[in-house]
Amino acid sequence: MLKRLSFGQIYLLLAVLLAASMVASAAIGVNMYTPGQMARYLGHAFGWSGLDPAEELSSGIFLSLRLPRVLLAALTGAVLGVSGTLMQGLFRNPIVEPGLVGTSAGAALGAALMIVVGGNVSRDLVSHLGSFGLPVVAFAFSFAATMFVYRISVRSGKVNVFTMLLGGIAINAVCAAGIGFLAFNSSDPQARTITAWQLGTFTGAEWHGTTVVAVAFALCFAWSLRHGKSLNALMLGEDEASYLGIQPRRLIVTLIVINTLMVAIDTAMVGVIAFIGLVIPHALRMLKSADYTFLLPGSALLGAFSMEVIDIVARTLVRPTEISVGIITAIVGAPVFLWILVSQQRKGTAGFYG
Repeated sequence: MLKRLSFGQIYLLLAVLLAASMVASAAIGVNMYTPGQMARYLGHAFGWSGLDPAEELSSGIFLSLRLPRVLLAALTGAVLGVSGTLMQGLFRNPIVEPGLVGTSAGAALGAALMIVVGGNVSRDLVSHLGSFGLPVVAFAFSFAATMFVYRISVRSGKVNVFTMLLGGIAINAVCAAGIGFLAFNSSDPQARTITAWQLGTFTGAEWHGTTVVAVAFALCFAWSLRHGKSLNALMLGEDEASYLGIQPRRLIVTLIVINTLMVAIDTAMVGVIAFIGLVIPHALRMLKSADYTFLLPGSALLGAFSMEVIDIVARTLVRPTEISVGIITAIVGAPVFLWILVSQQRKGTAGFYG
């Protein structure tokens, strides 16, 4: 059915689904809100209407806790969807995503390092960067991890998938060991924070962090949209892309910087959430097209919608407690990853790409 729709029509459909899921996510939880209540609280926040004093507590919970969580979940899904699309284009393979090649793990290690020892060994850095110190260090570790995996997996302009996966496993293992060591030697509140990050959670959502993620995503997404056609050319191989006027090395470094920047900042706020970047672009390819000018905006919308649905499930499945969203994405994404990998092996395309 979607094959018959234009790109614009699919974007509109996904936007409607996203809007509906965000309204549902804002309404559902330990505290339930009706559309009328949400409208009154938003109207009061913008100064359009007054509010009954009896509703001030409920309004404060909605505006300070529920609303930033809804927005952060949507932004996280969009970041991971776009990131997966970019990485699959750079590595020329549909089984790549931030969690598999060390991008997210590197960011988590950098963030954990700043939480546990940042105040002791880098006071000057923290004092100069303020609240941006954690995202900056997370980006540095994330970029280093991604570049390492890319360098060892590319040979003569071609990507060896198994080398890439092995490099990703090694980087993830090293980062997990580092995070474990930091958690073991940290105070109890720090250890709990690190553990929550390893599973991915939106429970700490607040307006400052949500705003930082939103700004980073908006800038990186706008920049990545300029390279959709270049990614289509890169799928032919680096040599072939250069014949078409593309500068492959410059393109690759630029997109890795863009990708790691938004993933690192998001991971610093919500932790490691795997497999969204794998599943979302693959689903869009199956449903409509492998054109990157379509996949980039489509992945942002579908990723945001999917994460809102996952967050609703995480909050309601075992109420009044909740499940970490990373657990749900792993349960759904791991079988999809194995299915894609087995499909590639059967087609004889699991060795080199590009």
